[in-house]
Amino acid sequence: MEISFKGKRVLVTGAGQGIGRGIAIELWRAGAKVVALSRTRSHLESLKNEYPSIDIVDVDVSDWDTTREVVESLGHFDALVNNAAMAICQPFLECTPDSFDKMTSINVKSIINISQVVAKKMIDSKTKGAIVNISSQASKAALKDHTVYSATKAALDAITRSMALELGPYGIRTNAVNPTVIMTAMAKVGWSDPEKAHGMLSKIPLGRFGEVSEVSDAVLYLLSDKASMINGVELPIDGGFLAT
Repeated sequence: MEISFKGKRVLVTGAGQGIGRGIAIELWRAGAKVVALSRTRSHLESLKNEYPSIDIVDVDVSDWDTTREVVESLGHFDALVNNAAMAICQPFLECTPDSFDKMTSINVKSIINISQVVAKKMIDSKTKGAIVNISSQASKAALKDHTVYSATKAALDAITRSMALELGPYGIRTNAVNPTVIMTAMAKVGWSDPEKAHGMLSKIPLGRFGEVSEVSDAVLYLLSDKASMINGVELPIDGGFLAT
């Protein structure tokens, strides 16, 4: 199945590294005009050096007003990937207001903020657009030391459903993907210890963690016209973790 985004303009947040970077690159390879947004300029410049035709924008998405101004200035998009996120792991009894506020600001508020701007332009231009929110298996199952992170991703799933309901009449589809541990460069460092990895791997029927390409493939499908009747889903990419 060939998927092409030629003539399409796509915004990817959190695109400086990891899953977001992988999604941006695969969209570029599929012909999209990609705008990569991230807080860290050096990560974006590294991406730009490898793929000069990808446009880069640095902004801290936790800043509501500045982010709104920046995204407004970028013009019209045919699709949006909300990938920017933060994870601070704390035991339940040690969760702090500061970590709650930081994660909520990035993992929840920024998605609403950016999606409002992009969706309004889609509606104004009568674009049958598509939005994919990058959620997590943590929204569906309890993970140790992930109380607040899990709560923000559960909120993101709820936001996805509301967006699907309210934007659907305009022809704008909104879906989420819910990955397990994905072997980004950072994850390879954090999960390379067999003792640490065993507990999680023992709950995944396929017996392994996911790769970035396995998330980007699903995201590109959901953004494409091949998924034209898929709206409001939360798709696990977890090797069966949530099935057990």
